[in-house]
Amino acid sequence: MKWVEVNDAGAIYVLGSYYFQGKEGLKHDQEKAKELWTRAAALGSSVAHFALGLYSCEGWDSKESKFHYEVAAMAGHENARCNLGTMEAQSGNMGQAVKHWTISASAGDYNAMQCLLIAFSQGLTSRATIDATLTAYNTSCAEMRSEERDSAIRVLVAMVRLE
Repeated sequence: MKWVEVNDAGAIYVLGSYYFQGKEGLKHDQEKAKELWTRAAALGSSVAHFALGLYSCEGWDSKESKFHYEVAAMAGHENARCNLGTMEAQSGNMGQAVKHWTISASAGDYNAMQCLLIAFSQGLTSRATIDATLTAYNTSCAEMRSEERDSAIRVLVAMVRLE
């Protein structure tokens, strides 16, 4: 709470997530979560913009959702970029969708790579694009790999199994 009081964007985002999920003894409150995420986004949190994009998709405003995804994507949030691709695909703009998925997959986003492979199977992108993106995807994944990360993933998987 001390970090929230001094306007730390990360702490504000986490507190919003606790309200959204009803965790850490806080009551489930989507409006409070949205308020906190909006505050964190105003302070520059790309993950808060991503959360607001997801929240917007679940009911109220696709334009607002797209805005938040765009801000998060420009800050390097690969999941937001992938979701922008999906929004473009749903709008019938497959060229733009493929561009978003290519950027996201090149940065190591698994879902974007899967979307790009589906687009390829439907003839919506070239073999050269798939080959270049797959090479970039594999390189990105290899750069992120470490024993510490693998250990953390094992701990998280074990925690999920306990829930």
